[in-house]
Amino acid sequence: MTREVRTLPVVAAGAVAVPFAIQAYDEIVAHDTTWGEHSHPFHELLWNERGASMAVVGARVWTITPALGLWMPAGTLHSGSAIAGTWFRASFFGFHTTPSISDTPVAVEITPLLRLLLERLGDAPLAPASRTITEAMVLDVLEPSPRELLVHTPTSALLRPIADALRADPGDQRTLANWSAQLGVSARTISRAFSAETGTSFARWVASVRAQHAVALLTRGREVEAVAEEVGYRSASAFGAAFRRTTGLTPAAFRAL
Repeated sequence: MTREVRTLPVVAAGAVAVPFAIQAYDEIVAHDTTWGEHSHPFHELLWNERGASMAVVGARVWTITPALGLWMPAGTLHSGSAIAGTWFRASFFGFHTTPSISDTPVAVEITPLLRLLLERLGDAPLAPASRTITEAMVLDVLEPSPRELLVHTPTSALLRPIADALRADPGDQRTLANWSAQLGVSARTISRAFSAETGTSFARWVASVRAQHAVALLTRGREVEAVAEEVGYRSASAFGAAFRRTTGLTPAAFRAL
């Protein structure tokens, strides 16, 4: 399958004056697409009308869906990717007119109200007074979400074999005890390293990797039962419960988006 690679500039926060408070952009990508590392002079809210995409900042990888967006502060160096058919949206927020909701990238729940407001800004020509009111309402409801589809990829020599294996095959069933025996270190050592490098436990990290992979498969139209098996769950119901804990949606609901 053809992959399109796009190059964008690196621009410091506020380095370029923009004539807007909030500006909308959307596109349906025809091919699997990668954006190289870049940064914007304005803040950016990334979200999708349909499908899944990813944003990468350093060792952190976020999956963006119709239910979970990502706030990218101005000047943050990041790259991204989207699979063919993804309808992605981006809302740009003027650096000098909008205070950032976070100093670092953070997930944002795309609630029905926020979606309607953002779509109104993007889809309809508004009178200046109506635009001002709508923009104020967006800023009023925009806030970080405690839920996010984030995988912090460990890079140490100890954890790299585990990370590579699980990202290549999210259905890998090896436990901490199995990895302990294979790597010749204690399970406690591996557990501590995961906590230090990723900020979460081995089990939660595995669940996040599986959820990210599942989102990509569901977006491509795979059946829920097949996805559950591929990402390592013994039943569709167990997969559904884990997927909902991570994404806030059931697999069937996600496929319907």
